[in-house]
Amino acid sequence: MQSRRLYGSRKIYHSLIKQGIDVSEKTVARIMKQLGLKSRTVKKYKATTNSKHPMPVHENHLSQQFSAEAPGEVWMTDITYIPTDEGWLYLASVMDLYTRQIVGFQMGSRMTKKLVLSSLERAYQTHRPVGEVLHHSDRGSQYAAHEYQEKLAEYGMKGSMSRKGNCYDNACIESFHSILKKELVYLDTYVHTLPDLYG
Repeated sequence: MQSRRLYGSRKIYHSLIKQGIDVSEKTVARIMKQLGLKSRTVKKYKATTNSKHPMPVHENHLSQQFSAEAPGEVWMTDITYIPTDEGWLYLASVMDLYTRQIVGFQMGSRMTKKLVLSSLERAYQTHRPVGEVLHHSDRGSQYAAHEYQEKLAEYGMKGSMSRKGNCYDNACIESFHSILKKELVYLDTYVHTLPDLYG
C-alpha cells in the first residue's frame, strides 16, 4: 500500500475525500475491519518531563493560541525519546509556530539541560530571529534551569510555560513528535551510535 500501513481509518477517509470520493469515515472503518486492515503503528511511552522542581516557572503567555503572524514570532520546544537496541536516545526540538518547521534540534544519550540548550542554540544561530520571540515549553527542569533561562535572556526571548499537567498547552510540537514516532521511529529498529556529547 502507498501508505505503508501507516494510515488508520481517519487518515484514509481524509485521503479519499481529497480525491473526490464521497464516503463516510464510519464506512471506511467498517470496510477496513472487514478486510482485516489496520495501521501498524504502535504506542510506547516514556516520561520526559520532571516538573517537580524548586526552580521558577513562567506564566503560560501562549495560552493555546496556536497561531503566529510571521516566522520567528513564537517558538515551541519539547523533548521526546527514541528507542534503540542499546537504550533510549532523547530528541530536543524547536518548532516555529508560524511555519510549523523544526528550526533546531539535538539528540543525546541523556535528557539534560545541555541537550535543550544545544537545540536552542542551533535554532538561534541558524535563523537569527529579529525582535522578541515568545519561547514556549513545558515546565520541565531542563527548560526551567538557570542556564537555559539565561540563554533566553541573552537571545531576547520571552519565556512561556505550559500549565502543570496540561499537555494541550504544548500540543503542536507534541503532535509533531507523536507523528514522527508513530510513522517512522516505531516501524524500524535503530542502533544507538551517538556519543554521549550532551550528558
